[in-house]
Amino acid sequence: MNLKHLRYFWVTARAGSVAAAGKQLHLTPQTVSAQIKLLERDLGTTLFIPVGRGLELTEAGRLALSYADEIFALSQDMVSSLRATGVKEQAAATFRVGISNVLPKSLSHRLLLSLRKSAKPVRLVCRDGTIEALLGELALHRIEMMLADRPMPAGLAVRGHSRKLGESALAFFASPRLARQDAGFPACLNEAPLLLPGQNAAVRGEIDRWLGEARLYPRVVGEFDDSALMKVFAQAGEGYFPAPAIISDEICARYGVIEVGRLDDVRDAVWLISTERRIQQPEVDAVLKAARSAVFNIPAGSETAG
Repeated sequence: MNLKHLRYFWVTARAGSVAAAGKQLHLTPQTVSAQIKLLERDLGTTLFIPVGRGLELTEAGRLALSYADEIFALSQDMVSSLRATGVKEQAAATFRVGISNVLPKSLSHRLLLSLRKSAKPVRLVCRDGTIEALLGELALHRIEMMLADRPMPAGLAVRGHSRKLGESALAFFASPRLARQDAGFPACLNEAPLLLPGQNAAVRGEIDRWLGEARLYPRVVGEFDDSALMKVFAQAGEGYFPAPAIISDEICARYGVIEVGRLDDVRDAVWLISTERRIQQPEVDAVLKAARSAVFNIPAGSETAG
């Protein structure tokens, strides 16, 4: 694929018409149109359809634009990094991390804080999403590593490596006006409104199992794939909710809730997943060490691989 053709397509998609793109590129509209036709021929698909006096992207065109955005962003990163080699002050290297949306944001921040304190400047790029989407990004090397609540599933055509950073007991929280004073934990959950992580969260099955074994029957009023959104609902007094006990103080201070009890036999884990070629990167090693010592209080050398 000719990157010059791709650039003409990219500018045209952003400008909305061949004429506008031609002005930006200092080329005639005929030249731009011809170059885009060559790209469409190479790709074997149509990227634009005429709409009035402008152009509209096809489904293939929208997909191509998303890749082109990343390609030219990376090219700009390359230019910036190469130009910085002659400067005494070292340019910050970009390090891309995927974060599963079921992980608490404050815990993710604590795990990645070590990258901001490294001797080598790092520009951190965080991408939030489902574990399935992030594994796709990892396979295409669009991210260097990812944080998730489970290891990489078996059977994937990705040569990857999973390491457990640590685990925490599960605590339950509620706004002060909702927390029942007449019943201790866990009886206070019975028939009470409950906010839960979505079915994609690894800990969800353990919570459901525990509720059944304890013969507790709360009213599940909400399920959330995004842990931060669940806490916002709880802050408004919508229900009790679970979260890792290791960040209890931060949750209570930020959302104005109180901890009503915790379960030592239900554990919420955090895993670091990277492709095999990334395992030895100093940034990955920094996250591993910070998680073991500062976050989970695990002695060095006792991490779990998967």
